[in-house]
This record gives sequence, C-alpha cells and structure tokens, in this order.
Amino acid sequence: MKEVWTSVASLLGAFAFFQSVLHAVFPPELRQVIAKFLHRAFNFLSSYCYFDITEIDGVSTNELYGAVQLYLSSSASVSASRLSLSRPLNSSSFTFGLSNNDRLVDSFSGTTAIWEHVVTQRPSPSFSWRPLPDEKRGFTLRICKKDKSRILPCYLDHIMEVAADIRRRNQERLLYTNSRGGSMDTRGHPWESVPFKHPSTFETLAMDPILKEDIISDLRSFTAGQSFYQKIGRAWKRGYLLYGPPGTGKSSMIAAMANFLCYDIYDLELTEVHTNSELRKLLMKTTSKSIIVIEDIDCSVSLTNRGSPPQAAVHPPPPPVDDPSSPPASAAASAKSLTLSGLLNFTDGLWSCCGSERIFVFTTNHVEKLDSALLRSGRMDMHIHMSYCSFPALKILIKNYLGMDGDELENGKDEDVLVRELEAAVEAAEITPADVSEVLIKNRRYGKKRAMEELLSVLKGRMMGRRGGGNARVSMCRKEADEEEEQEKRALDSPKEESSEKLEEACEEKQGTKTGIEGRQGGSQD
Repeated sequence: MKEVWTSVASLLGAFAFFQSVLHAVFPPELRQVIAKFLHRAFNFLSSYCYFDITEIDGVSTNELYGAVQLYLSSSASVSASRLSLSRPLNSSSFTFGLSNNDRLVDSFSGTTAIWEHVVTQRPSPSFSWRPLPDEKRGFTLRICKKDKSRILPCYLDHIMEVAADIRRRNQERLLYTNSRGGSMDTRGHPWESVPFKHPSTFETLAMDPILKEDIISDLRSFTAGQSFYQKIGRAWKRGYLLYGPPGTGKSSMIAAMANFLCYDIYDLELTEVHTNSELRKLLMKTTSKSIIVIEDIDCSVSLTNRGSPPQAAVHPPPPPVDDPSSPPASAAASAKSLTLSGLLNFTDGLWSCCGSERIFVFTTNHVEKLDSALLRSGRMDMHIHMSYCSFPALKILIKNYLGMDGDELENGKDEDVLVRELEAAVEAAEITPADVSEVLIKNRRYGKKRAMEELLSVLKGRMMGRRGGGNARVSMCRKEADEEEEQEKRALDSPKEESSEKLEEACEEKQGTKTGIEGRQGGSQD
C-alpha cells in the first residue's frame, strides 16, 4: 500500500513539473492562440453548427428566449425526463420546461434540432448599474450545417408563432364593455373589462351537429387565412349574424366561439354611444384576436335606412321655447347623431381595417327588421339560424344535464320507449333549448327516467296547444311575449331616448298652450 501511494505522489510531482515547464515554454498569449486555433479546427471539421440564445441580450431581455421556452414546453411534457413546472401570473394552465442543462430533440420539416438549456453561475461584478441574476441562462441550438440555410429562418418564425399561440391560450380571457357615456379610465381606455369565465363550448352547445361542424370549419379557416386575406386584398375579419327566437342559444354560441378561438370579447352597448366618432374610437381601442358583439341590434338603437329621408324633414318640430331649463339644440342633435352609415363603416369601412383577426357578431330575434345594407356579405358573411330544439340538440342537452351519452340513449332498455316518443314530439312542439334545459334542471334530482317523463309531458302539452285552433293562439301568445320582451329591452337600454321624447312632447304642449293664449288675446282685442 505504501508503494502505491509513493507511485501516485511521484506521478503528481511529474505532472506538476511538466505543467510548470509548459507554462514557462508557452506563455499565456501563445496558449490562447493555440486554443482558438483548435476551436476553429473543431468547428471546421464538425458537421454541426451551434446558436446561443441568452436570456438577457446586453441590457434588455431577449424575446426569442421566452418564445423558445414556451415552444419547448409543448413537447417537453412528453419527451424530456426531467422537467421544470411553473404557472405564470394570470395564466389558466401549467407550463412545462426543460430543467437546467437538460437536452431535448425536436424535428422540423424532416430535420433534427437539438436544444440544450444551459445554466451557469454568473461571476459577480465589482460594480453594475443594473443588477443581474445570479445565474446566466440560455438555450443552445444544434443543427446540421447542410440544413442551416434551409430551415433556420422558417424554424425561428415557426417558434415565434407557436409561442404566441401558447401565450394567448394560457392567459386569462377578458370580457369588455364600453364605459358609460364614452368616458375614459385612468389609462385612457374607453373599455372596462372583467375575467371571462363562461363555460360554454361547442361540445355542450345544443344545436344541429352538421351546422355546428360547418361553423367550426369556418372559424378554423378564418384563423388560418392571414396570407389568403392579404393576397385577395381584404381586411382580416369575419362577420356572423345569429338570428332566431329568444332562448335558442345565441349568447352561448358567442361564448363557445370565444372559448374555441381563445379570443377576448368586446360587448358593444350602442345605447352608450352618442356619435359616429365615438364608435370609431371604440373600434380603434379593440385588440386583434377578439370578438366584437352587438346583441339585439334590432331593438338597441333606432337606426333608419340611409335611403329614406329623416323623420324630422317630413314633420319639422316646433320652434324651441325660450326655457332656461331645456337643453340646447346642439346637445339634442349630438345625442341622435349615431347613424346606420356610421355603423356600416364600423363593420366594413376604412376604420374596420385598423386591426386584424377580428370577428363581428350581431344577434337579433327578428332578422326581417334589419336593414338590407347590414345583411350583405362583407358585413355579415355567415347567417346562422338558431332554431327551436331538434332531436340531435335534445340528445346533447340530455347528455349535459342527465349524464346519458348517445349509446345509452340508443340502446337503453327502460328509456328506449321514452326516447322514441321524445324524438316524435320535440320537432312538433317547437320548444327552445332554454325551456328544455329548465325542465331537465328542475327534475334531474328525481332521476333520469323521471326527468325524461316530465320533459315528454311538457312536449305533449305544447303539441296539444298547437293543434287545431290552438296553433294561432299559441303563436299570438308567443308574438305578444316577444313584443313585451322587446319593449322591456327598449325601456332598459334607451332611457335617454325616452327622456328626449318626453321633453319634445312637453315642448309641443307648451308651444300649443302659448299659441292658444295668443289667439285668445288677439280675439279679445278685436
């Protein structure tokens, strides 16, 4: 054992002597030149090229580093053996990432790319104007030299696009509404926002499956059509018109579209918009990848046809009365300066191009009341009829509320007769999905069979009411209910219009009273 330690000590001594001789013969400058020469020779003989992407580029944060981190998180969850897990602020999901000094193999266009997450300790500087992290982080990309010019620009663009999509899907979506009277907040924005938590999806939406797939296909084609819209010279936007009776799922459709595309929603309240210029300002403050919604367009504001003369020109109002309490004429004119032309320019004019990848959605209960200029293609590209509940939609509702899938509905023994009776009754009953949902919610605690029996009873009652003379009576009651609902919306949404109308009536009565008094005075003088 002593001989072994003696031989080891002699070897160490010889190595130290050789190192001292080497340092004496080869000065540091010469050693650096040799090391640089060997490094260049290695790079020349190697078939790979390397690219370093550091977290901090000089004094600013490298945007590409964050994009690579998000991009690799989509494949790191299934490929890497050691992962780092995080959840950023205002994010709706967890993010996987490569651990320190770990590697990941990625492929793009048939080419292999090797990523390595390099983390080293940063030497502490003696003095620094900007404090830096203790660790120096970065990614090293290794690809073949022959593939450098072929995939590198496209690969980096692909990484940026995927990272932007992941970032948008992970962050919390918002529901915006325009501020009352067009006022600005502390940041100068006319929109107020709340978190959007609506759970509606296309899987739970009760409607015809063929129409649903058509809508999904159209949305996918729109989101992937940036180059197409640029090639044909059109603004990258899409218009949808949802029309049908109340309770057929128009609002749920909008929420399902937002959740499918991961878009924010701008709920535009036209009764709070006074002028066309305010409408344009609201449009300019919307972001890309958003859905702009105008609900109940037929009863939110009074928009006249551009071709018909205004009512004021046919029946001129009486001259204003000199009353200090009455508002000036300019204020009354500005309160009614929102026109159909301004709304059309909002959806399809020059100002609609101030942004990209936006969807306009209009809803109405009576499509026949809308101006034809608003319905043409380019403004409302796709008209979606939200009809009464059909049997395919009924199966979706039963699955949602009672937990019965399609196989159980088709092959069930106890519910087989009920399902056939429901299929025969739902089309003739003309019931909305909202009414079906209310019946299922109310009776689901009694069991599946009891809930379906109660629903069948409701459907048969509606069928009996529609037979014979009851058909006209039911349609008249439904028409009266729709008119009452529209009157309530107008009363709630247009208090300013009602107050202005009352003010005009009061002015007319006062003017008439004044004219009568002057007439009586003239007669008495005669």
